[in-house]
Amino acid sequence: MSSDKIISLEQLPRQARDLRATGKKIVATNGCFDLLHVGHVRYLTAARALGDSLIVGVNADESVRSLKGPGRPVNNQTDRAEIVAALECVDLVAIFPEMRATKFLELAAPDIYVKGGDYKTGMLNPEEGAVLKRIGAKVEIVPLEQGYSTSDLLARLAKLRK
Repeated sequence: MSSDKIISLEQLPRQARDLRATGKKIVATNGCFDLLHVGHVRYLTAARALGDSLIVGVNADESVRSLKGPGRPVNNQTDRAEIVAALECVDLVAIFPEMRATKFLELAAPDIYVKGGDYKTGMLNPEEGAVLKRIGAKVEIVPLEQGYSTSDLLARLAKLRK
């Protein structure tokens, strides 16, 4: 059941330690995942292919509002986490309240941190970058799937309503 994959931030270090103890290479990524679309699925599948286990951090509702603006998220954090957890390529999901994934990364301590192709390594938030350096995580950039964006999807839906 996908809800078994959803864990609290408090459970994250132990779960990550348990995965690592079995010799698994841990990959982590994060995002809002507001309206899951094929771009998300392809991104998460590509991230998972870089290691043995994929841990996904999902931004809490308040941080999504801060990042994306009023009216977002469309789906609440519990629903978004459950949808992401339902994907076969995802091993664990944790919701984090901050705008940046710094604490999530510290707790997950991944071997590899994955960002979408709109990021460049030098563009990472300095605090996130410092955590990644301290834990020795490698940063991998997965190309974005062109034509897939939640914001664009919502804009197209808004046009249909007019």
